[in-house]
Parts: sequence; C-alpha cells; structure tokens
Amino acid sequence: MAQIRIARRVLTECIAAMAFPILLLSILVAPVSAPVVAETDRSRARWCGVETMPLRPSDHSWAQWVAPRLRSRSMWRTDLPVFVTAVLLSALSLLVVFFGFIGAAALVFSPVFWLFGIAAQVGPFTPESVGETLLAMPAGIVLGAVTTTVLTGTSFLRDLLLRSFSRSRDPDLLAKLEELRTSRASLTAAFEFERQRIERDLHDGAQQELVAVVMRLGMLEATATAAAADQERIVRLARQAQVHAERALERLRDTVRNIHPRELSDLGLIAAVRELAARSPLRVELTSAGDDAQLSSPTANAVYFTVSEALTNISKHAGVGSARIDVRCATTDVHVRVHDDGVGGARIHAGSGLAGLRERMRSVGGNLEILSPPDGGTLVVASAPSEPPW
Repeated sequence: MAQIRIARRVLTECIAAMAFPILLLSILVAPVSAPVVAETDRSRARWCGVETMPLRPSDHSWAQWVAPRLRSRSMWRTDLPVFVTAVLLSALSLLVVFFGFIGAAALVFSPVFWLFGIAAQVGPFTPESVGETLLAMPAGIVLGAVTTTVLTGTSFLRDLLLRSFSRSRDPDLLAKLEELRTSRASLTAAFEFERQRIERDLHDGAQQELVAVVMRLGMLEATATAAAADQERIVRLARQAQVHAERALERLRDTVRNIHPRELSDLGLIAAVRELAARSPLRVELTSAGDDAQLSSPTANAVYFTVSEALTNISKHAGVGSARIDVRCATTDVHVRVHDDGVGGARIHAGSGLAGLRERMRSVGGNLEILSPPDGGTLVVASAPSEPPW
C-alpha cells in the first residue's frame, strides 16, 4: 500500500510538471482559475491518501460552484494561496522531472547510445569509453531514485501547505457540514415516511383481508354447529375464507417485496429490475450492460427503489403507457436512466418521494437528477459508486 501511494505521488507530480504551462496561462484568468485549481489539488490529495473534504457539491457544475465561490472570503484565504503554491511547486516538479528522469535515462542507456556512436552528456559528465558508459548505469539508477524521492517530498510539501491554508473555521467547510446535517435530517424523514407507508399498507391491505377471513371462519363455525347445517352455505363460506386468505398472503408478499425484494438478494440488481419491469403495468424497454456482482447491497437497494419509484410515477402522472430503462454496471460504479415521453414537469421538492429517493442515493455516495421540461417527457438519472464511501 505504501508503494502504491508513493507511485501515485510521483505520478501526480509528473502530471503537475506537464500541466505547468496550463497553470502559467491560468494566471491570466485568476482569480477565476484559483477555485478550480484548488479543488483539483484537494482531489489529488485524496487520491494520494490524504483526508480532505471536497467543497464542490456533487450536484453542482463547475460554473454553478465557481461563481458564488468567487464572492466568498475563503476563496482569497484558501483557494488563492493553494493556487500560487500549485504554480510554484509545479515549476519545481518540471525542473526535477526534466533534469532528473531524463538525465537518469541518459545515464542508464549510455552504453546503448555508445553503440550508435553517441556520447550522451549529462551535466558535466561525458563518457569517453565503454567502461565509463557501464559505470554510468548505476549512477543513472541512483539519480532516478533521488528524483523519485524529491518528487515524493514535493508532494508531501503540497499536502502540508494545503492543510495549513485550510482552516477549521472555513465558512465553506462549515457550509458543507450543514449540508451533511440537512441531508441526514432529510434521510431520517424519508425513513419515517417509509415506515408509515409500510404500516399503512399492512393496515389497509393484509390486516383487512385477515379480519375478513376471521369473520368468515366465525360464520362458518356457527353454521357448521347449527342443528340443521346448510352444506351449501358452509362450502360458500369456506371458499370465501380461502379467497380472503389468498388475498392477504398476496398483500403480505407485495409489502415484503417493497421492503426488500428477494430477487435483489438472490439474482442481483439487473435481474431484480427486469422482474420489476415485468410486473409493471407499463410496457418497459430494458437495456443493461456490465456485471452487477461488484455492487454492494446498499447501492443495489438504492438504485432498485429509484427505478421502482420512477416507474410508479410514470404510471400515475406521465399519461403514457411505456417507459425505457437503461442500467450500466461497472466495477467502480453504476448508472441508471429511466425515461418516458409523458407530460413532463416533474420536480424534486421537500417531502416528495423524489426528494426521499435523492437522499437515499446520496446516503450511498450517489446522486439523483431529474430532467423534465413541460411536455418534453421525464428523464431520471441515478448514479452511485459500487461501494458506499462509508
């Protein structure tokens, strides 16, 4: 693991060295470029194993985030110093990579160059014999190791400066924490809504059918124990009790399926969505790609219920009889699109089922987007990592 992190640090410094001309040009549009470079550096630090919090919300584009960021005090206090640091350290990395790795390569391959009649000069050293070219090879290896060490140290220096510029009382960090608190409260409300729905389904569905079964069985008992039993009435009451019992069993199965479908646990997300499409009153066109075996149970649950709620909304509000579902699974994430050609105009607002679904997706590190222009149909796009970040 330590070797992987060192390799990542060296790789990011090499990328920073190649990106130095772009960083140099970005000075012309500073401070607009400062938040972008600073957020990119925070992403670099996370990839290298440093715990840093992204400040750009996942549901905001760069343009949506940078505009208000420029008006915040923390941009001048945090992003601008990180931007200046990135430019200076990228220049340092460029020099180290150019003279270090290129010099190391010239020394290591010095015997090869000598065979072609080329004396590879590295600084003041110029080989004048085959023996000197052979001695240059271990020197090149040492120079490569020293260059790797310097680049690793430069990466750690970036992390140190990044942390020093990020204050614990940064208003954007506090806003991010407030967003997390709001999301947690919304998720709690969504779970409470789901609990009430299950209670309502049991009360209005299976419980009513079971009450009818009990009443029919009582009437059946009274009829059977009468002095002059009516066989035809007994048979009719028994059949009615059986019908109500079967309805109660079906209602219980539907409720349990809505809590956690068995197909999802046994067969995976794609098979569960296919079964969901088959049970839907809509004509559903389903396309899928990839392997869902890498998906964790929380991610698969969140995506499944997003598709289920989207199909329910289409059948209730879209005014059409068909829908299209596209499921794409990869080793690192999953993407789902549910589309209809209905009336459109769907919006996510507080307390709605879509708001609950969005919080469910965010709870596993994903996101939910709704594109629904009036009379233009509705597109529900859900994405999430294969493993939740927690």
